[in-house]
Amino acid sequence: MTRDKINGRRLVGLFLLGMLLFNFPLLSLFNRPILVLGIPVLYLYLFAVWSLIILLILIISSSKPETQLPDHRG
Repeated sequence: MTRDKINGRRLVGLFLLGMLLFNFPLLSLFNRPILVLGIPVLYLYLFAVWSLIILLILIISSSKPETQLPDHRG
């Protein structure tokens, strides 16, 4: 399996994780009238998750795409 396919699968998984993290049930957990350092918890959560997803995209896409991994088919 090539590195491109692995990176593609990781990006799809990251997309699904982002959809889960930005969906209703988790957002409702952080929709409280609480301030952390003067910032509402919901805004802090949204910014933190958004930053984390961007960082993970950067890590996934910066790996070397040209290396061939061994195929372990039986």
